Amino acid sequence: MATEGTGTGAGAGPAAGAAADEVDRIVAAWRRETPGLDVEPLEVLSRVARLSRYLDRLRRDAFAAHALETWEFDVLAALRRSGAPHELSPGQLVVQTLVTSGTMTNRVDRLVARGLVRRLPDPTDGRSVRVRLTAEGTAAVDAALADLVRAEHRLLGVLPPQDRRELAALLRRVTAPFEQRS
Repeated sequence: MATEGTGTGAGAGPAAGAAADEVDRIVAAWRRETPGLDVEPLEVLSRVARLSRYLDRLRRDAFAAHALETWEFDVLAALRRSGAPHELSPGQLVVQTLVTSGTMTNRVDRLVARGLVRRLPDPTDGRSVRVRLTAEGTAAVDAALADLVRAEHRLLGVLPPQDRRELAALLRRVTAPFEQRS
């Protein structure tokens, strides 16, 4: 059987009644080729990596339907989530989108050119600007988000609500050390 291996731990293949997937085949091959190495983390993290690639495609498709690139959605979504008047400083956008200030300047320039955001003087600091979502930007991000959420509901539809909550909690524990804000 392709899922049998010589590794240790609970990861000896799919649960009873579950079909083997590509990760099961990869893990079984590594267990066969490297019997002294505990490859159990691959059972979780290879699935996370593969899911990430599927999710990237799903998101790109949802955004493309609204003529948005992923990075454009990220900036517009950060502004939309910020609450009225839906504006942030470029520095706040850098923190939320994990890009450099130079990259953010370029992104804001491109979004301004498309009419999705505008730059306004910062009322508290005449040397600074604020980036504000326009009505067109709001419409684009709202429509793309609605399509994205529908697609993600379909993706997670294989799990009952309790399993989704449990999975979210487990993933939160794994990602928490990376998400700690200083």
